Amino acid sequence: MNRLGEMNETHTDLAQVIRLALAEQTEDVRLFVARLVRKYRTTDPELAEQLDLYLRNKAPRSGAPLRRATPPALPTQAPPVDDESRLSLLKVFKDSPDREAPLLSRDLEENLLQLIEERRQSKRLAESGLTPTRSAIFIGKPGVGKTLTARWLAAKLEVPLYVLDLTAVMSSLLGRSGNNLRAALDFAKRSPCVLLLDEIDAIAKRRSDDTDIGELKRLVTVILQEVDEWPATGLLLAATNHPELIDPALWRRFDLIAEFKMPDISSIRAALKQFLGPDFGLFGRWIDILAFAFNGESFSDIEREIQRFRRAVALGTASDADLIEEFVKTRALALDRQGRIDLAVLLAKQTRLSQHTISDITGVSRDTIRKYSAEQPPNAKKSPRRKSDQ
Repeated sequence: MNRLGEMNETHTDLAQVIRLALAEQTEDVRLFVARLVRKYRTTDPELAEQLDLYLRNKAPRSGAPLRRATPPALPTQAPPVDDESRLSLLKVFKDSPDREAPLLSRDLEENLLQLIEERRQSKRLAESGLTPTRSAIFIGKPGVGKTLTARWLAAKLEVPLYVLDLTAVMSSLLGRSGNNLRAALDFAKRSPCVLLLDEIDAIAKRRSDDTDIGELKRLVTVILQEVDEWPATGLLLAATNHPELIDPALWRRFDLIAEFKMPDISSIRAALKQFLGPDFGLFGRWIDILAFAFNGESFSDIEREIQRFRRAVALGTASDADLIEEFVKTRALALDRQGRIDLAVLLAKQTRLSQHTISDITGVSRDTIRKYSAEQPPNAKKSPRRKSDQ
């Protein structure tokens, strides 16, 4: 019985060596043979000595043919391209697992963290006859972090992110767009990854829309089939700024619908701290003012403005006070009367600006500033209202 067990173990070792060799993993073959030398030194000294002899005598030559055989296999791993333009159909991102998390609402963050946990514990789900979430659609206005979140998810799952490039996929040749789409999707299904179909409303419009040509309607059918059949080894994401344009049949296919809302005041404060980075100490005293003024803006718009502030300060072309004053003055123009009053009161209570300057910035009279400042408690802060909200 022991003899039989030893034979089975030897067969297993032989199969492992063959597997590594056929996979052209030169260094792994050498490491495994070195382990076998140590393993059989007691039970089968002659075999161990022979393996050791091969290992030492063939080391310089054994790796060379395998390394030369590797390059021809690489082109098959390249993303597909459009035959006409030769543009790649997929953009590739490979971020490190420690990529900074995007700024998300608490509910959305919890849903996405569960999605990550499902992937990490897929075996546990399988024991209960379940599979991880295979697909999700991100809904939200531009600049709220949909693409950044897709990159973060891929980084946490330690897989590449492929983003469908609509510029390359959509061809002027009849039938080519559908072929391009299938080629991109087939490539993404070959190995674990996150695939993002950004601006999916451009290729998955309602099939009842009579303004679209027949090929676009066929693309919808392709996507419907792919979402249904997407393998659990990958994660299929879609993103849209216009959910009302998407074919209703597509909604039912996605396992998760994730809504990216515009940031609230507390989220804006957190974003400001992150975007300011080392300059937070300089601009920190303006945080409440900035959060008030940025209300209703996307994270990308906020970051763009903050980076402008930081560059101006770094170059010495303006002081932080001058930058904030000019910015708030511009923002005040978009507020209704009550919004401008609330801003004026906030400036009076949290800055050293004179009432004359505050009046000039907001267009609110000094009498009104004094009146409302006396009426409101020191910590009262309201969200600004835009003229469009009236």
